[in-house]
Amino acid sequence: MTNRSHFRTDIQGLRAIAVALVVLYHAGVPFLTGGFAGVDVFFVISGFLITSHLLRSLETSGRIGFADFYARRARRILPASLTVVVLTVIAAAIFMPPLALDRVFQGAIATALYVPNMLFAAQGTNYLSETAPSVFQHYWSLGIEEQFYLFWPAILMLAFLAFRRSRRGLFIVVVTLTVVSFILGLVLSSVSQPIAFFTLPTRAWELGAGGIIAFLLAKEPSWAVGRVAAVGGWIGVAGLVASAFVLNSSTLFPGYAAALPVIATGLVIIGGTGAHRWSPFRALSIPPMLFIGEISYSLYLVHWPLLVIPQEAVGREHPLPLHITLLLGLLAVPLAVLLNRLIENPLRKAGFLSRARPRRTLFAALIASVAIVGLTGGASLVTERMPLNSGIVAAPAPGSLEPAGTGFVPSNVSPDLQKVSDDNPSIYADDCHRRFDSTDASGCHFGTDPDAPEVVLFGDSHAAQWFPALDTAAESGEIRLDSNTKSSCPSVDLKVLQGNSPYKSCNTWRDGVVARLNAHPPDLIILSNDGAAQLVGGNANYADRWQKGVTDMIDSLPSGVPVIVIHDTPNQGATPAICLSAHLDDTTTCDATRKSAINKAIEAAETAGALAAAATPITMNDYICNESTCPNIIGNVIVYRDSHHLTATFSSTLSDALYQRIKPFLPAR
Repeated sequence: MTNRSHFRTDIQGLRAIAVALVVLYHAGVPFLTGGFAGVDVFFVISGFLITSHLLRSLETSGRIGFADFYARRARRILPASLTVVVLTVIAAAIFMPPLALDRVFQGAIATALYVPNMLFAAQGTNYLSETAPSVFQHYWSLGIEEQFYLFWPAILMLAFLAFRRSRRGLFIVVVTLTVVSFILGLVLSSVSQPIAFFTLPTRAWELGAGGIIAFLLAKEPSWAVGRVAAVGGWIGVAGLVASAFVLNSSTLFPGYAAALPVIATGLVIIGGTGAHRWSPFRALSIPPMLFIGEISYSLYLVHWPLLVIPQEAVGREHPLPLHITLLLGLLAVPLAVLLNRLIENPLRKAGFLSRARPRRTLFAALIASVAIVGLTGGASLVTERMPLNSGIVAAPAPGSLEPAGTGFVPSNVSPDLQKVSDDNPSIYADDCHRRFDSTDASGCHFGTDPDAPEVVLFGDSHAAQWFPALDTAAESGEIRLDSNTKSSCPSVDLKVLQGNSPYKSCNTWRDGVVARLNAHPPDLIILSNDGAAQLVGGNANYADRWQKGVTDMIDSLPSGVPVIVIHDTPNQGATPAICLSAHLDDTTTCDATRKSAINKAIEAAETAGALAAAATPITMNDYICNESTCPNIIGNVIVYRDSHHLTATFSSTLSDALYQRIKPFLPAR
């Protein structure tokens, strides 16, 4: 079928390709590193179909029936969408750890209010490398489309009237908005990747590209039904395949790279206009492609929670193997068929809605959204009041070597399991720990004795986690502490990335700290860093480069001042508190092994780099791990606030141990 019937079977096939890429990518197929581009295919298709529909309405009647348009969109999108929201919340409440439910409820409310993408942008979510994604993270693209549908008809109508019903004027507006959005996406991709990735203004150009194609094909021009366009359709298919293989989590996206799947999709749509025998029209219209295309929306909705909830149930510390995730992806197909045939299509075509005035549909949508928000909010309040401990008292943490760990969540646990993620060093609250955009290299000073030796703490958030231990010594008058820490900015002479962009403020801040220390040398400098940075130019030969970066940094510091390098702390691989909330009486299953938690290669590199510059490497990990495991609870204290940061409470328990390690390097008093 061609444009004349306003339905194109090849576009169903294109939807099948898009959803297959997304599902296989989320299932973890190793070579489909760019499968996330399937979402971009959906954006172009939506922009093309919606703009085609609105353009026909403007040209035939000179107006857009806004209420009818929104009602149709609501019947098409919301029944399946909100059904999956409800079922996902129920499944999560049954199978997921209690402490993971807060994010579930938060995501459900944002989705019911049609702003999940804004939530993930505000949270700074990195879609391409998120280690603990929300069960509603896939709804971000639906949020983009819903917001686009809200504004696009009004924009076209206003432009149509402003240019006195001129098709050319309307086309210019669409092209201009598309170009502006594309440029905005390029700029923000380098400044704030989450905002660029998740928000409508930076993604609208992809839907706008579909809108431009709708204008170009509105009259079915001869150039679009010929051999050249048909062959171009196959080039587009090749471009989609290339997107799946060449894009990856390190790609700056969206950005120039997003143009590949967008242009490729446009070529496929144009190439199928006339159903030319040389075009991919027939290949995309075969029954299996039509079947997957028909259920593509439902399949997109159900596949993600089906992959995420089982993983959360067994724990992020135990990744599901590929054959299990592929089976779950396959299971999503029959579930999508059920959703499509029992909910999506029946309610979209239901006479009591489709034959009634649009306000009935819109009112039903409002009631459904309000009900989900109310019920989810109530469930959230109940969950927050659940006691998350075993009821057994544990002795305080002694701060000793080779800790045995506590095999249960004590009733006197500190910090509280539900508040552990907020147990940050105090320098976070007073902005002494510099944020991503800060270049303030002035440092913050602590201590009660102005004559005590000055100790400088210098590094990223893994240095900041030692602040509570050192601050105790400063408050007791043993040292004066000069704290210099900045998020994701290591005190190593290497250029690193923030997201996928060069972290320029890190370079400026770090250089400023080094210059200040050379101008006013302290008595001791302590370096500590996360050993898993993302380096500019990629992470090839990482250990060697890290070693040289450590040496070069120490060489740039004031000569004659002793330097200590504290090795990185163990990485649990997943946020322990979530696992602990599901294993209150036996927490040992949540503890990582020492072998898996400590990166020996980076320790060796830091040791060599420090010794080459006459500095002293030390480790505090013998106070955090025993011979076999790195416990999550020692005494009555929770060790980690997330997968790789110590709680401020636990850091404080190591104050005396750390002070005894640095004391020999301090001048005698």
